[in-house]
Amino acid sequence: MDTRETWPEIRHHGGAGGVTGSCHQLIASSEHSLLVDCGLFQGEDAAEDSLAQLEVGFDISTLKALVITHVHIDHVGRLPYLLAAGFDGPIICSKPTALLLPLVIEDALKIGFTRNARLIEQFQAKVQHQLVPLKYDEWHSVVDSADVAMRVKLKRAGHILGSSYVDVALNDKAKGTKQRVVFSGDLGAPHTPLLPAPKSPYQADVLVLESTYGNRNHEGRRERGEALKRAIEQALTNRGTVIIPAFSIGRTQELLYELETIVHTAPPSSDWRALEIIVDSPLAARFTQVYRQLKPYWDDEAQRRLRSGRHPLSFDNVYTVDEHETHEQTVRYLAESGRPAVVIAASGMCAGGRVVNYLKAMLGDPRHQVLFVGYQGAGTPGRDIQRYGPGGGWVELDGERVDIRAGITTISGYSAHAGQRDLLNFIKRMRRWPREVRLVHGDDQAREAFKASIEAVAHKAGRPISVVLPVVYE
Repeated sequence: MDTRETWPEIRHHGGAGGVTGSCHQLIASSEHSLLVDCGLFQGEDAAEDSLAQLEVGFDISTLKALVITHVHIDHVGRLPYLLAAGFDGPIICSKPTALLLPLVIEDALKIGFTRNARLIEQFQAKVQHQLVPLKYDEWHSVVDSADVAMRVKLKRAGHILGSSYVDVALNDKAKGTKQRVVFSGDLGAPHTPLLPAPKSPYQADVLVLESTYGNRNHEGRRERGEALKRAIEQALTNRGTVIIPAFSIGRTQELLYELETIVHTAPPSSDWRALEIIVDSPLAARFTQVYRQLKPYWDDEAQRRLRSGRHPLSFDNVYTVDEHETHEQTVRYLAESGRPAVVIAASGMCAGGRVVNYLKAMLGDPRHQVLFVGYQGAGTPGRDIQRYGPGGGWVELDGERVDIRAGITTISGYSAHAGQRDLLNFIKRMRRWPREVRLVHGDDQAREAFKASIEAVAHKAGRPISVVLPVVYE
């Protein structure tokens, strides 16, 4: 059977029917394909045989390039396995992503592969050799053969610094057809601190669109700022600590930006002026340093703040904890002293990292607050705390049952993902709407609800769109 009529074909090797493991293969012909992301499965998406799930079992013989949309582990965590499987082609990403990627890869290797410094250095050198950093909004040729031409362009996604969505231009020379395929990666919400909001592409024939928050909208920036302030002031009143589980890249830097706003505008006599804000994550501290180096990529508001002499990521109240011994001392001190503080610690879903030690020490004390500012995946301790904590339940951490007496607050507005309204606008603001939308990176409930919303909008506008809920390709 000649399969040419089915090309281009999109195969999802992760991120379909779940919110992690993003990995999408665009097959242009029998000899040419492109991979967008190669991420790790986390939480409920992770199989019992996690090692088998890490293996790159799909055919990579036709891969001409890998495009990385951003450096979150659920989008790049399987990169070591892809290279181990033999992929030696170009790794395309934005220039900021190229600077952030080595930190993520080093951390991923130490957790899942090896702590041998020499082996890590060799792997990093291989990645650097294959990296092709691109400027935003410039076309780059991936394939130009007798039969097929394929070009890619990266555009700002507004999710974390360096994040991109991918515009692919396909030209089937033999058939005389051209198509545009857009992969959204993770799209950010408007008014995200430090980052310009994403702008829709002019057109797309096929759109592979994330749907993490496809069934809900976020609070506005003013509302989420007030909610953040209220949660912390409650802990100040109780003489307790606010524990914020946050991803090392993106969320940590956005929180610092927002906290600097509150501290800067607080009255001189306010407790805010003396409040300690502790970043207890060596990796987050390193990412923050790179964020500072990438100031030219900050948005206009952040640029104005810099020009006025303010330093939103390195103000006086911020302290960083590096050594593990200092971390242990800090946990004990805050648990026992009654000195108010804000602690930002990884991991974002409480599945490991230093935040677990704070939770074990403080979840049982009502003076303290746990503040969730991002998505908590099903099957993670963070989701359990979020779900059972308000009712005085318990959670299992490191194999121990920990009772929850601390206050539990969730602020959805700080999610780095676009809400339903923003995702719909990404489609509606295209001059030429897609004929097909493939919803990925969302749980079944979110995808089903978002599918219905897209179909309703398309029907009202008189623009037919086929909305597909793909599954992982076997």
